[in-house]
Amino acid sequence: MSAVAVTAATAGSVLASGAAVAPAQALAPEAVAPAAARGVTAAPKAPTVTARGAFLMNAGTGRTLYAKAADTRLPTGSTTKIMTAKVVLASKGLDLDAKVTVQKAYSDYIVRNTASSARLIVGDRVTVRQLLYGLMLPSGCDAAYALADKFGSGGTREARVKSFIGKMNATARSLGLKNTHFDSFDGGGGRGNYSTARDLTRLAVSAMQNATFRKVVATKSTKQRTVTRSGGTREMSWKNTNPLLTSYRGTLGIKTGSGPQAKYCLVFATKRGNKTLYGTLLASSSDVNRAKDAGKLLNYGFAR
Repeated sequence: MSAVAVTAATAGSVLASGAAVAPAQALAPEAVAPAAARGVTAAPKAPTVTARGAFLMNAGTGRTLYAKAADTRLPTGSTTKIMTAKVVLASKGLDLDAKVTVQKAYSDYIVRNTASSARLIVGDRVTVRQLLYGLMLPSGCDAAYALADKFGSGGTREARVKSFIGKMNATARSLGLKNTHFDSFDGGGGRGNYSTARDLTRLAVSAMQNATFRKVVATKSTKQRTVTRSGGTREMSWKNTNPLLTSYRGTLGIKTGSGPQAKYCLVFATKRGNKTLYGTLLASSSDVNRAKDAGKLLNYGFAR
């Protein structure tokens, strides 16, 4: 019998005997004591974020911890490059040290679209591994183009790029990402390039199964030596655009994204103790608020 039940029974006996009865509040003070006084921790309040779409999950249990328009299709910006890297890393007979010659078409693409760049130099020979760093750290659209050209199939560059994007969409279907579609290798496409906060989080969980991917996205900065057209060497320096790697303890990485339509996006993974959280923010209002939104979600998730 609980303490409250015992108290109630006692009160009944007292009434039957005609003795004076204390007020009910005095009979069971433990029943009305604050939760904290009873050793019960109140559930944390769900945060408010500026992002149009947001999702947070516990990777260990698969439990959804937070969702805001999590299945609404939105532009993804350069978070698309998560899929670019995944397709490359899943290629049969992959040689990460294979050389790729930087073409003028890649730099022209950057200039034409005012896109983010790894500042690859035409004529340089870079490895596939280096292109992955250039893709995921400074978010190089030139690196994305080079990888699509290298790993697509066809007799022309246009055909190879189209083939590569086809592989991206086939991979999305195989993962059950029903609200995801790509029309570019870097997120710079039009209305046909979209996903959701839930789908991108699931994509991130899948991509992080690859050891090379994990190593690349966890890297804060790197210097890579490439071979120039004349046979000399050049050192490339790249810094990661992911603010959480330096501002939130336990961050494992993933990818930022931005653009006129996409606004400010972030796919992230963070581990503290035995809990690993994955999440996505789409269309945050600014780069500053994107980082704040992520911090709010993570603090909330780790407190649950």
